[in-house]
Amino acid sequence: MGPYILSNIFVLLGPTLFAATIYMTLGRLIHRVHGEHLSPIRVSRLTKTFVWGDVLSFAVQGNSSSLSVLGYPKWGNVLVIAGLAIQLVSFSFFWVTAIVFARRLRQSPTSECLKPGVPWKQSLHMLYAVSALILTRSVFRIIEYVMGNDGYPLMHECTLYIFDSVPMASVMVIFFVWYPDQLSLDLSVDRGIPLAHSYTTV
Repeated sequence: MGPYILSNIFVLLGPTLFAATIYMTLGRLIHRVHGEHLSPIRVSRLTKTFVWGDVLSFAVQGNSSSLSVLGYPKWGNVLVIAGLAIQLVSFSFFWVTAIVFARRLRQSPTSECLKPGVPWKQSLHMLYAVSALILTRSVFRIIEYVMGNDGYPLMHECTLYIFDSVPMASVMVIFFVWYPDQLSLDLSVDRGIPLAHSYTTV
């Protein structure tokens, strides 16, 4: 059971690491278009808020493996479901935040977002897509653990590939193809703002 539980927990925790990058990308985008005043959450708190939710989800799901090894599979499942629920709530809140920001930016566009070299719409669509995939995966995982070992998802391995492996592979491909590298440009004339500078102050 030990190797199986460890391999399963690594598969389970993968999207949590994707999420941290996705959260930071939205903050970077808001900075790039000078849209801090349009964000529903203060930008200095935006990344911190969602990443802490991510860390909490990671910790809760990670500790589920130790309970399973110690002979408490029921409590291990409860922790997994709780961690996935935290991730689901955090991502749903993030999605709403991104949509509200996009709507406000369309209604009151900044001079920076009107520049042709700033693909903020494409970046937002990319964030919507990867967020939807991770949300779908989280919902599937919650259903899987709620139904238990005798449930349809765990009894049919194909469901894991369709609702977990494929969405996560798609997240990697989408983020690779539409990676918003233009957001790394400086907001001022001299250009060249390091990524760490934006988030060490958060």
